[in-house]
Amino acid sequence: MAEERRVQKKHKIPLFFLILYIVVSGFLLSLSSGGFILNFQQIGFSIVSSVQSGTHAVWSGITRFFTSVSELSQLRKEYDLLSEKLEDYEYLQRNNAEIRKENIRLKELLDFTEELSYHSYAAQIVGRETNTTYSGITVNKGSRQGVRKGMPVIAIQNGNIGLVGKVISVGINTSMIMPVYDSRCNVSARIEQTRDTGIISGSGVESEPLSLNYIKKRVLEELSYGDVVVTSGENDNYMSNIPIGTISSITVLDYDTSLEITVTPVIDFGRLEHVVIVDLNSEEEY
Repeated sequence: MAEERRVQKKHKIPLFFLILYIVVSGFLLSLSSGGFILNFQQIGFSIVSSVQSGTHAVWSGITRFFTSVSELSQLRKEYDLLSEKLEDYEYLQRNNAEIRKENIRLKELLDFTEELSYHSYAAQIVGRETNTTYSGITVNKGSRQGVRKGMPVIAIQNGNIGLVGKVISVGINTSMIMPVYDSRCNVSARIEQTRDTGIISGSGVESEPLSLNYIKKRVLEELSYGDVVVTSGENDNYMSNIPIGTISSITVLDYDTSLEITVTPVIDFGRLEHVVIVDLNSEEEY
């Protein structure tokens, strides 16, 4: 028995060395063929590539973010600049439209004054004072330009000629006009259709109609809404046949022999900008 055990040990020892030899030989063979080295290189390359790829992605994202912020800021500046240019363009368009309208109005005034048989002064309204006690329109022409107290004032608006009032005060370069709607203003007027004469007076408020007084009831059937009322030219205060307004209402009063007639002015005083002051004493020169 002891002899058999010794024999088995003798066989086991060489077998161990044989297996160890095979393992070592295989390992050395792998090293000599470069297989392990190649694998290590691939593993290292993969790790480094992954890190580089991730870093590049993060850096690209940060770069794109700041680039987007910069582009957005630039776009905002360009938008603000374009908005300002658009506002300037719209402002110029409005100004051009206003200038064209102003040129049309001035041309109407020029053409009208050239047709007058009197010397006249085109003036611009520079101030207004309106209340029920006193109404006044200030214009930029005065004694230095030849304006005198008492001169009649007319205007052309939307192609229509109309009475404005008369000059009541004159300064060196400005004048004050009492408009026809002033409660103190009385103008001799005539109904154009029937030729009946009365007196036009105002209430002191520019937006309210005028009153035509002293028209007899007997002419009631001959009157119509819309009939034109003009200056009569009597008393040498105004030229004749200058439109004042149109009849807007007719009321019959039992206790009065005259009709109560309201007249809507031809001139819209709230929109009036330019007037013509007429020198009635200059007719012989023209």
